[in-house]
Amino acid sequence: MCASVRRIDTSEQLIEDFLSRRVFAIVGATRKKEKYGYRIFRILKDAGYKVYPVNPKYDEIEGERCYASLSELPEKPDVVDIVVPPDVTEIIVREAHELGINRIWMQPGSESASAIKFCEDNGMLVLHDVCVMEESLKQRQRR
Repeated sequence: MCASVRRIDTSEQLIEDFLSRRVFAIVGATRKKEKYGYRIFRILKDAGYKVYPVNPKYDEIEGERCYASLSELPEKPDVVDIVVPPDVTEIIVREAHELGINRIWMQPGSESASAIKFCEDNGMLVLHDVCVMEESLKQRQRR
């Protein structure tokens, strides 16, 4: 999903802006270590971000409370990183908009034209076709 993604509609400035934020919600976080929802959760935590896992299937992931939805989070995240199928992404972006969250990162494979258009039409900043893991690791290597 994250390997060799194409770079379309992304901007280095926008990526830098997103990665400069410190609180992420990972929608689709999982305990399954081979899945991107786990790997993204782990990499961002290891990089020093405050990360809220969001997945209604779990009560916790690695000792961190896991939330069923964005509306249950104890604080508004700076960025919502989405690692779910496109039809679920369309629901998540609407919930984020209702909560006033305006930075959405759709992992490769989670994006849909409808969800991207919704974000753009509603003044939300959206990244897609680029992997947060790769960009976070690049940023750490530059330091």
